[in-house]
Amino acid sequence: MNHAPPNFRHLYYFWVVAKEGSITRAAERLGLAIQTVSTQLTLLEQAFGKALFTQQGRRLSLTEAGRLALSYADQIFLLGEQMQEALDASDSARIRLAVGISDSLPKFTAYRLLEVTTQLAIPVRLVCHEDEYEALLGDLALHKLDVVLTDRAVPTGTTLRVFSHLLSENEMFVVGAPALAKNYRKDFPASLQGAPILLPTRNNALRGKIDDWFERHAIRPDVVGEFEDNALLNTFGRRGLGLFFTPAAPVADIKIQLGAELVGRVPEVREHFYAISNERKIKHPAVEAILAAVHKEALGAE
Repeated sequence: MNHAPPNFRHLYYFWVVAKEGSITRAAERLGLAIQTVSTQLTLLEQAFGKALFTQQGRRLSLTEAGRLALSYADQIFLLGEQMQEALDASDSARIRLAVGISDSLPKFTAYRLLEVTTQLAIPVRLVCHEDEYEALLGDLALHKLDVVLTDRAVPTGTTLRVFSHLLSENEMFVVGAPALAKNYRKDFPASLQGAPILLPTRNNALRGKIDDWFERHAIRPDVVGEFEDNALLNTFGRRGLGLFFTPAAPVADIKIQLGAELVGRVPEVREHFYAISNERKIKHPAVEAILAAVHKEALGAE
């Protein structure tokens, strides 16, 4: 059976109803009469030949067809927003780069990875979003983001059409607030026996590597805190609550960014950083610049 293309006004009304969960709230958001929205929704269902909603109490729930239609509507209207942004930016001297930053990625590492975009011939306007890894991959797949920076590759077997690019592989440093670092720098790493330490939680890929390193060296530190959020861990470390691990970087950068000093190098523990991109016909010049800089080893630890 041949179907005419959907009426995009009807599709937009459906999209708003799905987001609001009721025709009444959708009508209020659209500034239309409830009957108008209801009629347009009925016409769309007739055009599709499928029910898009079922009534559950006072709230509308999407049918399986409705969920499928919503996934496409999300992409359609997101692309519409991006088209408008692109048209608005066409008169601007800057290109827009929407970056997703995994909440497990150290902030100064994100800065170092993105710093190359400030050196392009074409000025870049960075729009940075921080979220959990899975949420960022979903936004990338929907083209809400141009690239995701994270500490893990896309798992094999994923249905998302996204691709991992290894940016760098860095050894780790143990660092701490100046007074604390001074106390534990001598005889490293044996000095860490009983030392106060801050660690990422066990769902972090780095945690297992750190635990293995402690075991190989027969070191039992005093774990005074475990953190899911890397920025919070660094804040506690800056305040001197405990020593902590950070990716290798120039010592001056560590002092400026973290208010910390080097205690010792841990070359056996290495952290990987990735740029994850989606399949696009036109590659973003800023993303390409990041990858090109990495391939030239411009982002290696100094």
